[in-house]
Amino acid sequence: MHLFSIACLFLPVFATAQDQKPLKDKAQGWFDKAKSYIPTAAATAPVDAGAAKVADKVVTKLDAGNWRSTLTPSTSNPSNGPEEWMIMVTGGNKSCYGQCTQVERAWNQSVPFLTATPKSPNLGYVNCDAEALLCSIWVTAVPSLWHFQLPVPAPDQSKPATTLHIVPLSLNTTTAQDIVKIHTEKTYTKEPPYEGAFHPIDGQLAKLGLLTPLGYVMWVFGVVPSWMFMIAVSFVSRNIM
Repeated sequence: MHLFSIACLFLPVFATAQDQKPLKDKAQGWFDKAKSYIPTAAATAPVDAGAAKVADKVVTKLDAGNWRSTLTPSTSNPSNGPEEWMIMVTGGNKSCYGQCTQVERAWNQSVPFLTATPKSPNLGYVNCDAEALLCSIWVTAVPSLWHFQLPVPAPDQSKPATTLHIVPLSLNTTTAQDIVKIHTEKTYTKEPPYEGAFHPIDGQLAKLGLLTPLGYVMWVFGVVPSWMFMIAVSFVSRNIM
C-alpha cells in the first residue's frame, strides 16, 4: 500500500518533466514509471487496497439526490470550454452478478493517473447495487463509463447541448490503461454520442420532467417481487367484479 502511495505521489513529477511530449506518450510514460514502484503479483491485495483509498478521496459518489447538482458546470466562463466528467457505473452481486471486480480494480488503479493528467477530468462513481434508483433513472448497463462534456452557458444564458458518450467496459479484459486512454486519447469518441429520449440532461423525458418519475416506476418493478403484483392484480380484479 505504501509503495502504491509513493508511486501516486511521483505522478505530478512525471507530468512536469514531460510537458513537451504528447499527452498519450506522457500517459504511457507514467504507467511505465509507476509500475516500477508497484510490487509484483504477490502484493496485489495491498496495492488494490491503496488504489481504492485514493479513489475514495478524489471520486464523487453520485446518487439520486445529488447527481443533478453535481453535473453542473463549476465555472461561468465560456472560454474555459466544456467541463469533462468521467463516471464509472458498476455494480455488485445484484446488478453485476459479482462479475465487476476486475473492472472496479482497473478503475481504482486508473484514478491516480487520471488526476495527474493536464486538464484532469472530474471523476464520479455509481454502484447500482447501492444506487438502484439512480441507475433506473439513467437506464444504465453495467459496467460502463459515462463520459459527459458539460457546456458552460453562453453570455446570453443559452445552454449548448451536453455531450454524452457511453463506453461499455469488458468484465474480464478492461485495464487501468484502457480507462486512462478514454481521457488521454479520447477513445470515448469511438462510441456515438447518445442523444436519445433517456439522455439524463437533454433527453425529451428530462425536458418534460418525466425522467425521474419513470425511473421510480422502473425501480419499483425491479425491487417488488412479481408475486406481489399478481396478488394486487387479483385483489383489484375481484373487487371490480
